[in-house]
Order: sequence, then C-alpha cells, then structure tokens
Amino acid sequence: MNRMTLYRTIWRWHFYAGLFVMPMVLLLSLTGAAYLFKPQVERWEERAWRGYPVAGSVSPDAQVAAAIAAFPGSSFASYRLPEAEGDAVLVHLALAGAQDGAKPMRDVFVSPQGTVAGSLDPEQRIMQIVHDVHGQLLLGERGSWLVELAASWAIVMILSGLYLWWPSQRGLAGVVWPRFGLGAKVAWRDLHAVTGFWVAGLAMVLLLTGLPWADVWGSAFKMVRAEMGWVKGKQEWTIGGRPADADEHAEHRHRAMSMHTSTMPVGSHVMPDGSIMTTPPVTLGEIVAEAKSQHLAFPVIVTPPGGPQRFGGKATSAWSVRSDTQNRPLRVSLTYDPMTGRQTSRETFAEKHVIDRVVGYGVAWHEGHLFGVINQVIGVCTALMLTALSVTGFVMWRRRKPADKLGAPTPNKQPVRMGGVVALTLLLSLLLPMLAISLVILLLLEFAILRRLPGTARWLGLPAR
Repeated sequence: MNRMTLYRTIWRWHFYAGLFVMPMVLLLSLTGAAYLFKPQVERWEERAWRGYPVAGSVSPDAQVAAAIAAFPGSSFASYRLPEAEGDAVLVHLALAGAQDGAKPMRDVFVSPQGTVAGSLDPEQRIMQIVHDVHGQLLLGERGSWLVELAASWAIVMILSGLYLWWPSQRGLAGVVWPRFGLGAKVAWRDLHAVTGFWVAGLAMVLLLTGLPWADVWGSAFKMVRAEMGWVKGKQEWTIGGRPADADEHAEHRHRAMSMHTSTMPVGSHVMPDGSIMTTPPVTLGEIVAEAKSQHLAFPVIVTPPGGPQRFGGKATSAWSVRSDTQNRPLRVSLTYDPMTGRQTSRETFAEKHVIDRVVGYGVAWHEGHLFGVINQVIGVCTALMLTALSVTGFVMWRRRKPADKLGAPTPNKQPVRMGGVVALTLLLSLLLPMLAISLVILLLLEFAILRRLPGTARWLGLPAR
C-alpha cells in the first residue's frame, strides 16, 4: 500500500483525536502542574497557624476537646501531627448534621496551648478543588469518565503523532529541532511535531500512571487483580474519586465518615459491634507520642478506634497511625491495641504486592514527589510542552481551516488496507475500555447518521451517501 495513502488516513485519525483531546489536555496540564506543588501550596495555606511558642503546651486529648468545643455536636475523626514543633495540629472533625447521608467535615487547627486558631472546609481547600477539577472536572463520576475518555484518545493521538513525525530521508532539522527559516507554515508544523516528539514519552507515562485512578479502567483493573490474586492489604489509591472499597453510592472519601451519628466525648470510641468504649486505657496522647517516635514522613495521621480508615471508610478496632506522604514508597501504616497500646501491625511500602508497588511508584511520579524537586520540574516541563502542543495544534488548524468546513484531511478515494493499524487499534481497544466504547459509538454515528446528511458530512470531511 502507498505510504502516502496510509499517512493521510492516520493523519485524519490524529486530527479528530486532537480536536477532541487538545482542550482537555490543556486543562489537565494546567491543573496537573498546579497539583505538583500540593505540599507547598498547603504549607502556604496554613501559614498563619505555624510558629507558635511551645511553652504551656497541652496534651493532644485537650487539643481535640478544644476543637470539639468550638464545633458543638461534632465528633473526632482524625488527628494530624504537626510538621514542626510549634505548628498547630490539624483535628479532622465530622460536623453535626448529615448532607445526602453523610456528615460535612472540618479541618480545625489547634495551637500547642489548646487554642482553636482557625478552620478550613476540606472540600474547599485550594488543592482539593484542583484535584477535583483534574480528576473529575467537578462533575463527579461522569467527569471521571470524560477524563478517562480524553486520556484514552490522547494515547491514540500520541501514537498517531509519532507516526506522522517519523523521519523519512531527512536530517535532524524539523525532526529534533524546529526550522524557523522556511516560512510560518513550516515553523508551526515543526514546533508542533518536534514538541510532540520530545514530550511523547513523558506524556505516555503520565497517561498510563493516571489510568488506575480512572473509574472504568480502575474498576476493571481492580477486578483483574482480585481474580489473579494480586491483592495484598488495602489499595491506596482511589477509583473515580472514591475509595477502592467504598460503597458504590459514596461520592467522596469524606462521605465514608457518616458513621459518626452522634457526638462522643473525647476518649470515647465506637467499637465494631456498635458499643461505645469510654476512657480507654490508651489515650490519644500516648499514641501521638508513639507516632512521633517512629519519625514517619509528614503528614502523619492518627485515627481512633472506631474511626474510618483513609481508604475504604471501614471502621477499625485499633488505633491507626499512618504516613500519608505523596512519596508513596515512604508510606508506613501502624496499628495499636486500644487496651494495651501494643503495636499490632506494621505495613510498609516494600511489603505490598508488586502490583501495588508499581502503581505506587507511578502515582508518586504522576504527582511529582517520587524524587523531590527534580520530579516537580520534570512535571512542569511536561505540562508546558503539552500546553505548547495544544496551542500549536490549534494554530495549525485555524491557519488551514476553510471557512465552510471543519478542516479535516480529505479521505482517501481508494480503500485502505491497514492490517497492522487495525491490529493495534484492536489491542488498544482491549486495553482501554473507554476507547472501545467510544469507537463503537462513533462508527455507528458516522455510518448510520452523519454520512446520510450531505451538508454535515461535507463539513466534517466524511464521504456522503
């Protein structure tokens, strides 16, 4: 088959994929670049609650009591250790009054002296909003589907773009670096193609490491892991914005905290059988002291017996101490007996199943925290190149778009035989469920409706019946 014929066919696929994906790529690049700096932004957001004197410090139990007193009817959900001596602690409370079957939450900052210094709605924190836009477009589950669909077609766009870029009997100019002396048309084309070449590998890593979080792909991956016996311990990443083993109607990880149906005094905890254990032998202060001695990576979260776990929302009968750092390989989870204070379990990243470790490394890379600032810099460069790819692609389209048409490359007049491309498409469809579903819908739409509408077909660049 003539290479030019194949080239034009793949160019059409690249064009249509890019037309849909590029706006999403632009949005996800900007929000993803912002989320890379989550620790720094949250440190700035909490700047007013740092650097208190340590003289006259009260116990963690007294700090929790002060937080609950400031929000009558609330109940204790978790306690975050301060990052440095003199910083306020964060007491996570479930407030009184349910919304859609779940209680609203509040992050309360308490000084070392036991004074409530301020509070934040965790759903309205800067990085939480960025996270929800990036992962769900603020649309909940349906937004997750759109993000997953865009990621699936972005993979098609990158693979087809690499084929179009592939050098053929020419030097490095226009392949590895752009040519600016051959006119605007060539300059824009080279900027787009060369940027795509340099960012392709990094973009593919971001797309693939983001799939375990997606609703459809993540759910399918979870089922495969269960069938293959690849599960060991709790899954430490969400699926479609929900904990991996949360109730199907839960919309957010905090919604799992609806179990707090009444105000309980500090030192009282709901046990798995529903009974309330008051004044346990082991206090929060003792667990906090033990947690500090472990020197875990910040943030370190202490959850009381009867409180929900970070992933899944299921109650635990033990004290839970965990490092929630975004550098997943540094995470450690500990549990302590509420009666004796004896450590009953210790789970480290190295002890997880190999699949969890692979995903954990990918997530840490995706969030920019696998190896510190360098990872963040690479993430920002990737986002900037993807933004440039979106802008140059839009400019190229507008420069060549006819006034009365969409501007898609014209279809081949002769049938095209593409055995290898078809095989690759089938493989991608098998690995990317949302791509397969959208392909079926698009083909049915094209052949059943669009080609039967001459004006619409002509505008889209489709052969009309």
